[in-house]
Amino acid sequence: MTVTSPLPATEPPRDCPRCPRLVDYRHACRAEFPDWWNAPVPAFGDPAARIAIVGLAPGKHGANRTGRPFTGDYAGDLLFATLAKFGLSEGQYDARADDGLTLRDIIILNSVKCLPPQNKPQPDEIRACRPFLADGVAALPNARTFIALGQIAHQSAVKILGGKLPKARFAHLAEHRMPDGRMLIDSYHCSRYNTNTGRLTAAMFEAVFARALELSRA
Repeated sequence: MTVTSPLPATEPPRDCPRCPRLVDYRHACRAEFPDWWNAPVPAFGDPAARIAIVGLAPGKHGANRTGRPFTGDYAGDLLFATLAKFGLSEGQYDARADDGLTLRDIIILNSVKCLPPQNKPQPDEIRACRPFLADGVAALPNARTFIALGQIAHQSAVKILGGKLPKARFAHLAEHRMPDGRMLIDSYHCSRYNTNTGRLTAAMFEAVFARALELSRA
């Protein structure tokens, strides 16, 4: 399986050793599912993007399987449908890394590159992976608007963008201006749990992207 990154110089090695628990889980997944990606998942999207999405971590049956962020699980169904609605993608999303889908003026990064057990990275793992996120953000010269999907992504994004967490509290559709003028918008994560419980609706999610587009064009 071959997956290429739009930001290759910012990616960890395929056998990144930084987080022992995640390394062990990676090896277990490789043994159980040898045809899956089972490695740090690279960024996906437009390196000239004005909008950057910061996600949480690969899902086991989604990005960890396919090698592309949000590809192959329910969260991706909602995310890519929303991007298509706002003209931020080209081609048809078919839940495969080789479906030909491309993103326009937007890119997806993750706070944690490797699959965590139960989709819950530990604080030390989030910190260990943050330099890769920081490098990815630094490699986006045009990105002035960021969307954080969930609390963990919000915290990592605030720290990388130079903000202060006590002054930038997470809330859906909350906007935070960073010291250099870049903007961060929060969203509840587009997980199946959040949509099934009604915490996040499609309309709520779309409102985030509508606002991000407004800010990116200002």
